[in-house]
Amino acid sequence: MPRRSLLFSPGDSPELMRKAPGTGADVICFDLEDAVAPGRKDEARAAVREVLADPAFDPDAEVCVRLTAESPAADLDGVIGTDREGGGDAVTLDAVMLPKVEGAGRVERVAELCAERGRDPAVFSLVETAAGVLAAEAIAAAEATDAVAFGAEDLAADVGATRTDEGTEVLYAREHVVLAASAAGVDALDTVYTDFSDESGLREDAAFARRLGYDGKLAIHPAQVGPITEAFTPDPDDVEWAAAVLDARDEAEGEGRAVFQVDGEMIDAPLIAQAERILDRAPDGTR
Repeated sequence: MPRRSLLFSPGDSPELMRKAPGTGADVICFDLEDAVAPGRKDEARAAVREVLADPAFDPDAEVCVRLTAESPAADLDGVIGTDREGGGDAVTLDAVMLPKVEGAGRVERVAELCAERGRDPAVFSLVETAAGVLAAEAIAAAEATDAVAFGAEDLAADVGATRTDEGTEVLYAREHVVLAASAAGVDALDTVYTDFSDESGLREDAAFARRLGYDGKLAIHPAQVGPITEAFTPDPDDVEWAAAVLDARDEAEGEGRAVFQVDGEMIDAPLIAQAERILDRAPDGTR
């Protein structure tokens, strides 16, 4: 499944969590970190567990929980329980997100914590500090990492940068994170666009992220899901071109030819890789 859009939903709001699948987001992420006040963490863990354990909760989206940086073990105990407590298998959980990751060791540790509780979810590593950006290659290459997400707002606060509409103050980090993810062969998710009332700005920002090579983008409001998903969904013309390229490649390989063309365009390895990427991102039924 493509991860074009990831929607955060506050972990202490059962009503919003139950509505999240209806937004059409590829990933819904119940947030125990920034969206929950420090004094409400236990309440939020219990609320997330109640929703995820409800048999009626059966979303098509990938289900993720953002753990806290300080107490991921307590978060997991509260959400899925432990082997001693039992009942964890009844909780729907496809992925966990780890905030403020600054090294591969933290990624592997959270994977170990999940394994100790009989679970093997995908791990999304959120890179949002100066140290995290500088360690992005190791974080992305960690065995447990399935996706790397970039957090521009926390990074700007960490380094003392002033956020601007142009985003030049975080551009290097934004590019560095997507390069690290690409080198490791994992998904890259772009930072949030904080003004959820500015749809045109969101569309422009998402289109830029796609040009940089990102696979998807984080959302903080349901209204952002549609524009983000659209931005990271290939156009029908692109899908048609990609399918033609791969069909021509298969035909050429069957005939022992290394060189071939499509509609007068000579196709080489980078274009084949681009075609494969387009079809990977294309929604079901469009190819």
